[in-house]
Amino acid sequence: MRIISTDKAPAAVGPYSQAIVTGGVVFLSGQLGLVPESGALAEGGTLGQTKQIFANIDAVLREAGTAPENVVKTTCFLTDIGDFAAFNELYAAYFTGKPARSCIEVSALPKGASVEVEVIAEIL
Repeated sequence: MRIISTDKAPAAVGPYSQAIVTGGVVFLSGQLGLVPESGALAEGGTLGQTKQIFANIDAVLREAGTAPENVVKTTCFLTDIGDFAAFNELYAAYFTGKPARSCIEVSALPKGASVEVEVIAEIL
């Protein structure tokens, strides 16, 4: 098992790692739309946060030795399912390989975020 950490994505906001690699698979912790340099949520509401989330995911995946096209499963959390269509448009542009996905509306997310995404990817 290997812990993944990069300063190109925000540091964990609790007692966990950005990602863990084991058995040729990387498990990313949920990513919020936090800007790595400041730790603040990206501007622009759900869309701005979603764009930042994908940049953060990309950084962690690359640090682990893989890329977005190797993602096999995502779990997405939205505080307002009404944002689903706009979120889905950005999601489809980023995850072109169409991984399996769950998308869930939740009452709240850490740091007041409106969206969070976690991924599982193969390391090829």
